[in-house]
Amino acid sequence: MMRIERLNRLKETYGREIELIDGEGGTETFELLAEYRVGDAVYAALQTPDMRRNDEIAFFRVETRDDGSFELADIEDEDEWETAAEGYDELIFEESAGDRGSLE
Repeated sequence: MMRIERLNRLKETYGREIELIDGEGGTETFELLAEYRVGDAVYAALQTPDMRRNDEIAFFRVETRDDGSFELADIEDEDEWETAAEGYDELIFEESAGDRGSLE
């Protein structure tokens, strides 16, 4: 079973909403659903209002820059995307069962 740990660095830094810039320079506001560690990698689950209506979630890898700021990177690898999605599902399932914090 994966070790999953909820983190709050993005929420503490940016709040519950994160504005991302798309490839054309436009911006879109996402709600930060969760930031969590799966093994050595950190992921963020984000959702726009349109995505919520369609029951969709976007997953990003959270990378820490040299200056300590955070960058959200697209997850290109299908296996890594599955790891991020399964980690989120497990985190939410365990928390809904009343278990808070680190999961084994």
